[in-house]
Amino acid sequence: MSRLTGTYARIAELPLEIEDYRLERLEAPVTRDFIRVTTLVRLAVGGEEGLGEDVTWYAEAHDRELAAGPSRPLSGAWILESFSSALEIEEPHKRWAYESAALDLALRQAGRSLAEALGRTPRPVTFVVSPGLGDPPSAEPLRRRLELYPELRFKLDPGSGWTDELVQELAATGTVDIVDYKAFYSDPDAAPPDVPLYRRVAEGFPEAWLEDPALTGETEEVLRPHRDRITWDAPIHSVADVEGLAFPPRTLNVKPSRFGFVRELLDFYDYCAAHAIDLYGGGMFELGPGRGQIQHLASLFNPDGPNDVAPGGYNEREPRPGLPSSPLPAASNGAGFR
Repeated sequence: MSRLTGTYARIAELPLEIEDYRLERLEAPVTRDFIRVTTLVRLAVGGEEGLGEDVTWYAEAHDRELAAGPSRPLSGAWILESFSSALEIEEPHKRWAYESAALDLALRQAGRSLAEALGRTPRPVTFVVSPGLGDPPSAEPLRRRLELYPELRFKLDPGSGWTDELVQELAATGTVDIVDYKAFYSDPDAAPPDVPLYRRVAEGFPEAWLEDPALTGETEEVLRPHRDRITWDAPIHSVADVEGLAFPPRTLNVKPSRFGFVRELLDFYDYCAAHAIDLYGGGMFELGPGRGQIQHLASLFNPDGPNDVAPGGYNEREPRPGLPSSPLPAASNGAGFR
């Protein structure tokens, strides 16, 4: 009898057979003016494939993985839990690529959808778009996108170039749902938080979520009136991280690849549901099946949040017509996880 509990127990013992696997480099320019590189993982057996995407941030890490080739001992008969236990990968984004590919393949071999396996009902997914605003920053990138998609909504990253005038111009569009201070991506030796910017942004966008601020004596004083709008992304990799936050959040950004383990992710979903914590999804500039997979999870667990999981075309440097609008259709009930 399995001792596993919660949502993960519903899939942990799915049979999984793997004959071999392949790796494939994906590369594309994206809106933040850099070349994004990811690695596609293809687990194969008998003409069937399970796909996952390694969204590790640095191209050099992908170069090393591709140079090593498909050298991991993955062939054989498993269940999802034993496969995960045997997978000797510490880096979470890389582990997620293999675990999500294994989940996709196991579901296909079982002829089941993820929704069916987890006992959940897919729903249409609301999304936002997170374009860069250029250097120097301006509202023009928003305007160009709103000309094509008037109902579009945004997640933005404030910076030192955000003047009072720019904040007013952006706020006047009425389309900004999240502002991301990105305090947890900074060099540990970087300058302290820009307290006037924190105040300008918090007061200038009175309805927006305030993501990943640095909490210092000065910033906490500025943000105290807005505390119920503070949300977290980069520090969240597990339930323990949520329990360790300075105060209980109303909502959190969930990036599945940060968790590495499918089990850790599903335990997190269970915990947030039990503690009435809302969620919205986030992405990592996925170039392949990883984008569809985070949209799939959003459809099952957090369809109504300001999910930063827009179709990949929105990550291109220049907007173009013909892209899907929000909300995206509910996740497919076909076999697999894509």
